[in-house]
Amino acid sequence: MTERNKGTASPSVTRRRLMFGAAALAMMAALPTVAFAAGPPTAEVNTTGLAVTDDTVKVGILHSVSGTMAISETGSVQAEKLAIDEINAAGGVLGRKIEVIQEDGASDWPTFAEKARKLLVEDKTAAVFGCWTSASRKAVLPVFEQYNGMLYYPTFYEGLEESPNVIYTGQEATQQILAGIDWVTKEKGAKTFYLLGSDYIWPRTSNKIARKHIEKLGLEVVGEDYYPLGHTQFNSVINKIKLRKPDVIYAIVVGGSNVAFYKQLKAAGIDMTKEKPLLLTISVTEDEIRGIGGENINGAYAAMKYFQSIDNENNKSFVDKFKEAYGADMVVGDVTQAAYLGPWLWKAAVEKAGSFDIDKVRAASPGIELDTAPEGYVKIHENHHLWSKTRIGHALPDGQYDIVYETTDLMEPNPFPEGYQ
Repeated sequence: MTERNKGTASPSVTRRRLMFGAAALAMMAALPTVAFAAGPPTAEVNTTGLAVTDDTVKVGILHSVSGTMAISETGSVQAEKLAIDEINAAGGVLGRKIEVIQEDGASDWPTFAEKARKLLVEDKTAAVFGCWTSASRKAVLPVFEQYNGMLYYPTFYEGLEESPNVIYTGQEATQQILAGIDWVTKEKGAKTFYLLGSDYIWPRTSNKIARKHIEKLGLEVVGEDYYPLGHTQFNSVINKIKLRKPDVIYAIVVGGSNVAFYKQLKAAGIDMTKEKPLLLTISVTEDEIRGIGGENINGAYAAMKYFQSIDNENNKSFVDKFKEAYGADMVVGDVTQAAYLGPWLWKAAVEKAGSFDIDKVRAASPGIELDTAPEGYVKIHENHHLWSKTRIGHALPDGQYDIVYETTDLMEPNPFPEGYQ
C-alpha cells in the first residue's frame, strides 16, 4: 500500500484553477479600501518572532490545487480566502491586515510536510489553514508539533487524534460514521454492508470503526475493498457488490476516483434511487458532485454536518457571497464550509488572547464560539474539535442534497470513543 501520489492536474482542474484565480482577483479588486485601526504594539502581541508587523500578519494556506485531490481541495482554498478577505474588509485582526502565503501540497504527502516546514520555519506564519486527507494531516503533524505552529484542519476524519497544534473544524467518527450507520439501520432497516474506500489512512481507519459498530449492532459486513488514490477501474468490485447483494454500499472513495466510480456504478445498472442497494457515503460533497455529475449519483445518501441546502440566514448569505466571488455555477460542500470557519475561529482566539503567540492562541481557543457559521452555531471543545450536528442528505439530480435528517442538538465531539480504538 502506498500513500504517495504525484498527480498531474487534468484540463478541467486547470480550467477551474484559472477561473478561481481570475475570480479571486476580481473579488479583491472590488473590496473597499479599509482603514486599519491602530492595534496594540507588535512587541506586546508577537513575542515569538512570527511574521507580524505593526500593519500585517502572515498566514499560510496549504492544500492540493494539483493532482487527484484538487477536485476536493480547491473549494477549501476558495473558502479560506473568502473568509480572510471578509476579515480584512472588517479591519483585520488586532488592527493588522492578513496576508496569505499559499503552497500546493500537490496530492503528495511528503510535499505537504515540506511545505508545512517552509510556512512555519521560513515564512513564520501565525497560523496555517490546510490539508484534506488524513495522510496529508499525519504528514504535517510532526512538523507543526516540532515547530509549534497552529493548523486549522477542515476535513471530516476518523478521529483517534487530539493535538495541541491542531483545531479540527470538521467532524470526527462519532459525529459522522457512527451516527450515519445508526441512521441507516434505524430508518432503512439495513442489515448487511459492503465497505469500500480509497487506500490510505482515513478510509481504512473509518471502515475499521464502521465494521466494529456494524458488528456491535449484530449486523454483517459482506465485503471490504480498497483502491489507490486516482484509481479509475471499479468494474470488478461493482460485480462483487452485485453478487453479494448488500443492503448498503458504504463508500469512502475520495478525489478524482469518485468520477469513475459513480459513472461505472450507474453504467452497471445500479440505480441508487431504488436503494437496492442503498449507497451511503461520507466522502462525496457537492464539490465532488460537480465532477461526478448529479445524474450519476442521484439517490445516494451522505452523512455530514453541512450541505449547501441548509436553510438558515447565515448559510444563505455565505452561499451568495461564495457564488459572487467565484461564479454562479460554484457549489459549497461540507469541507469547504468547514474551511471557511478556520480563519474566523483563529481571529476570535487571537482577539480573545490579545496576542498572535501560538501558546496564547491555543489557551484561548476552547470555548470560542461562532453564531455566524453557515452550518449554524459552533463551539470549540477542550479537545480542539467542534460541537456540531449530524445531517443526512439525499442526492438529487441537480447536484444538491435534500436534507432528510438532522440531530436535534449539537453532538459533543469524542475523538477517542471507547471500544473503537
